[in-house]
Amino acid sequence: MSAELRVETRGARRIASGDYSDFPDEALLALAAHEDEGALAELYDRYGRPAYGLALRIVRDPALAEDAVQEAFLTLWRTAKSFRSDRARPSTWILTLVHRRAVDLVRREERRRAAPLETSEEPEAYGPATDEEIELTDRRRIVQEALRQLPDDQREALELAYYGGLTQSELAERLSVPLGTIKSRMFTGLRRLHDLLAEAGLDEPLPGL
Repeated sequence: MSAELRVETRGARRIASGDYSDFPDEALLALAAHEDEGALAELYDRYGRPAYGLALRIVRDPALAEDAVQEAFLTLWRTAKSFRSDRARPSTWILTLVHRRAVDLVRREERRRAAPLETSEEPEAYGPATDEEIELTDRRRIVQEALRQLPDDQREALELAYYGGLTQSELAERLSVPLGTIKSRMFTGLRRLHDLLAEAGLDEPLPGL
C-alpha cells in the first residue's frame, strides 16, 4: 500500500470518528490539501495560539495580529498542497506563513504612517492615501462584509477563535456545545468565508505569502 493510500485510508477512518488528535502534522496537511475540514481544525488547535503570539510580537497590535493569523490560515487552506516535508517541518511552514503575513502588515502600516510625514510645497503632498493603505483598508472591509454574511453561529465561532484567540476546546466550553459542533461551525464557516472572499476578488494568495 502506498504512503498516499495509507494516509487516505487512515483519514477515512478518522473522518468517521472525528478524532484527529493522534495524526502527525504531515498527515493533517495532506488531508487539509484534500479539503478535510477536521484536519484543518486540528492544525488550528495545535498552532492557533502560538501563531497569534508570534504575530503579536511582530506587529505589536492585537487587531493586526488577528488579521495575520486569520489570513495565514486561509492561505494554508488554499495552499496545503504546496507543502514539502523535505524542505521544512509542518510547524515551521505554518508559522512561516504567519510570520510573512505579519511582516507584510507591519511594512504596510509603516508606509501608511510615514506617508503623512512627506512634505512638499505642492498641495499634492496631502493628496490621496497610498496604494498600500487603500488595499489594506479594502481588504479589512471585504473580510468584515464576508463575515457578516455567515450564519450567526459560524461567524461567532470564527470571531472568537481568530479575534479572541480561543482554541476550539475553549470555544466548546464557553459556548456549551460539543467540540465536534464547534469544529463543524468553524470550518464550514471558513470554507464559506473563503468562497465569499474569492467572489470579492481575494482568491489569489495574499501578498507576501
